[in-house]
Amino acid sequence: MNDRQAMAATVVGALIGGVAGYLFFTERGRSFRRQLEPALEDFLRELNSFRGTVQKAAGVASESWKLLNDMIGESGHASHRYPGGQTAPF
Repeated sequence: MNDRQAMAATVVGALIGGVAGYLFFTERGRSFRRQLEPALEDFLRELNSFRGTVQKAAGVASESWKLLNDMIGESGHASHRYPGGQTAPF
């Protein structure tokens, strides 16, 4: 680690410590934290919802590729998607 990196790490550490001290040890910081917490909870809820949507989309895309490969015959083996080796639900 050179001198610039050490100085940057020191400054960043001091800033983080100052912000944490303000938020946890001053009345205005506590008040700000109380106002911020509901917004953070809403953000986390939306982020989890978005993650679920992305996972569903990835599952649909994966299933689509499997069906496409089965349809054009590139899978190399019979599809066992339905009971009895049936390849379609009808």
